[in-house]
Amino acid sequence: MKVIDKEFWKNKKVLITGFEGFFGSHLTRSLLQANAKVIGLDIKTFRKQTLLNSQDYKKIVVFKGSVTNRKLIRDILREHSINVIFHLAAEAIVSRSQQNPLRAFKSNIAGTWEVLEAARRQPNVQALIVASSDKAYGSHKKLPYREGAPLIANHPYDVSKSCADLIANTYFHTYGLPVAITRCGNIYGPGDFNFSRLIPDAMRCLAKGKTLQVRSDGKFVRDYVYVDDIVAGYIKIAELIKKNSLSGEAFNLSDEKPITVVKLLKEISKFNFCGNKLRYKIMNTARYEIKEQYLSAAKARRILGWKPKYSLDEGLRKTGRWYVEYFNKQ
Repeated sequence: MKVIDKEFWKNKKVLITGFEGFFGSHLTRSLLQANAKVIGLDIKTFRKQTLLNSQDYKKIVVFKGSVTNRKLIRDILREHSINVIFHLAAEAIVSRSQQNPLRAFKSNIAGTWEVLEAARRQPNVQALIVASSDKAYGSHKKLPYREGAPLIANHPYDVSKSCADLIANTYFHTYGLPVAITRCGNIYGPGDFNFSRLIPDAMRCLAKGKTLQVRSDGKFVRDYVYVDDIVAGYIKIAELIKKNSLSGEAFNLSDEKPITVVKLLKEISKFNFCGNKLRYKIMNTARYEIKEQYLSAAKARRILGWKPKYSLDEGLRKTGRWYVEYFNKQ
């Protein structure tokens, strides 16, 4: 699979909401390397904890603000004649969504409809990719999730992604907006500073010789996908949305190799990143989380020609080396 079509992206005006976040920073850097004109919007900007560096920022038109700011979103799209939008901005932490559901609903649902409505009013928009989640599916007995499964989420974060997903679908069916939806497994890799997530927290504990506290019973099943593979998937969808008539489609992106939390931690324990062995303690305090979630990516393989390049072993090694170097500098 060709990772990126540089001719397609050359001088394309691309808006990335949430561009400084973990996934957003990886996507931003890939598009900058393809000579796209990146316009970045984030609620915080010029953070210390981001993969983006000073040279990257010189190439980005940066806006600070919320995706719920209607005037800001419309002004950006109009004044910069945006061609492609990657809508990533969201309240992405499940525990925070449970503590403050209204914040999650405002960010994830209202933020999505503001981006979609602004895009509907701008004829230059050729592709809009909305980041949904595997959690949008809710809990199903039949696994893996396939794109045709109903979105029946029950808890705040999950419901917010279900709603955003459905609203995006509405804008295609009603207004013909060139929008596609991604639903991904658990994304991991360098530069994830959300240490409430399992892999970054495990890497931090390894580097510092601390004991990892596992919120679940260790038996939860998930699929984990290296960040570069997800970047390739998003880019491929944007490149093909018009050419292959993909508007209104949803795509699961997954390595299709589900694994329990404990088995994942054993994989991490195999690596001697910094002379420490990973120690962990099962806390079993997780609430309102689905026990088993994993995706079929057969549709992405068939239609996009997409498949993960990195195995779990390769991805964890690259991730671990990055965190060791990062914490050694602290």
